[in-house]
Amino acid sequence: MRKFVEWGNLPHMQQTFREAFITAIEKSDKSMRQVARDAGVSYEQLKNLAQGKAKSTNVDDAVRIAASFGTTLEEFLDGQTGAAGNPTIAIAGKVGAGASVPVFDAYEKGTGPQVECPPGLSPHGIVAVEVEGDSMEPVYSDGDILFYSRNGHDAVPTDDIGHRCVCEDEDGMGWVKQVKAGDEPGLFHLISLNPGANNLWNKRLKWAARVRLHWPVELAKKS
Repeated sequence: MRKFVEWGNLPHMQQTFREAFITAIEKSDKSMRQVARDAGVSYEQLKNLAQGKAKSTNVDDAVRIAASFGTTLEEFLDGQTGAAGNPTIAIAGKVGAGASVPVFDAYEKGTGPQVECPPGLSPHGIVAVEVEGDSMEPVYSDGDILFYSRNGHDAVPTDDIGHRCVCEDEDGMGWVKQVKAGDEPGLFHLISLNPGANNLWNKRLKWAARVRLHWPVELAKKS
């Protein structure tokens, strides 16, 4: 059952959700229709909210609306938004599927290029990496941007095994592979997304994180 909350009765709030929403709209250059599209909620729902007609909403929608402004729900209620401009995420480095993959942290901290945060995705805790080479075709192409978040600094979460992941091996090389359990505990098979590329068997990983979002190069807005 979906949990519903009152617009004016969300937890830990400094102001009501309606007040925070109206403030964010006024401070940003976003229209309600754009917010509705970015957050994946109905325009009528937002219009009723702005007019004070909405009495309740579910928490999931509230989180998505806040994320469309580049904040968490708690930050949104505290009046923090990305209204001064679209939030960006620093590109940490490059990854690939071949043997000559550049390592992570290719750029000195804070000096790398930025990519605009995709609508509906909060920039907090999200890492972006750029695909290099064509060894992941046709799934990912050269220049595409992958977004992920790490649950642990040095960990391979059980829930991520079997999925496409950004990962780093014990030699410090970055990869994008399907991660599968290896033949022994602590070892992993790294399956290439391109059937013609090489798989890696029984590799030790420093960490792995499931790809949360893929942006083709033509959609990625770098700065």
